Amino acid sequence: MKEKLNLETWNRKEHFLFFKQMEEPFFGITTIIDCTKAYSKSKELEISFFTYYLHKTLQAVNEIENFRYRIIDNEVYVFDRIDASATILREDKTFGFSLIEYSNNINEFAEITKKEITRIQATTGLFTREYPENLIHFSALPWINFTSFSHARSYSWPDSCPKISFGKIMDENGKKTMAMSIHVHHGLIDGIHLGEFLKCFQELMDAN
Repeated sequence: MKEKLNLETWNRKEHFLFFKQMEEPFFGITTIIDCTKAYSKSKELEISFFTYYLHKTLQAVNEIENFRYRIIDNEVYVFDRIDASATILREDKTFGFSLIEYSNNINEFAEITKKEITRIQATTGLFTREYPENLIHFSALPWINFTSFSHARSYSWPDSCPKISFGKIMDENGKKTMAMSIHVHHGLIDGIHLGEFLKCFQELMDAN
């Protein structure tokens, strides 16, 4: 499930030690994603668009190794699979933190997601189960076309999970776009890895 990274032979050891001592080791960007083809594909497959782009997000996360790094007891571990804890809205306008396990098969993933959404909507409160370390924190704000984003964080709580958020779908002349925010721990991920992730994600969203 996970393997400890050898810090002594890691070419980013100095980067890791430098950034992990900071009160705020996370950095983030906001970008625009073309989701025209992905939106059409989700309708063709009769899968909710939320489920579809969550699946493509996890595909890209699992493809880029640095996104599978997590800090546990000041050591870096590489997980072989990353799942998602997505915020799920309820009818009373509260939300709960889910645990959606990743499957490469989109139809299997859609069933897993549907089951977990149903479970969350039948619960109350934020934390409704145990949550492992091999997660991304995922959220959608489909009401807002945001241009920047920040997260509520406790600096005293050891956190190294990437945080990925999506905004409102915008449609202009038949082209659909969404704002995408990504916040990552700089001890584990640099700008080049973020660029690799975004390239992979956009290619997955454009795939037929």
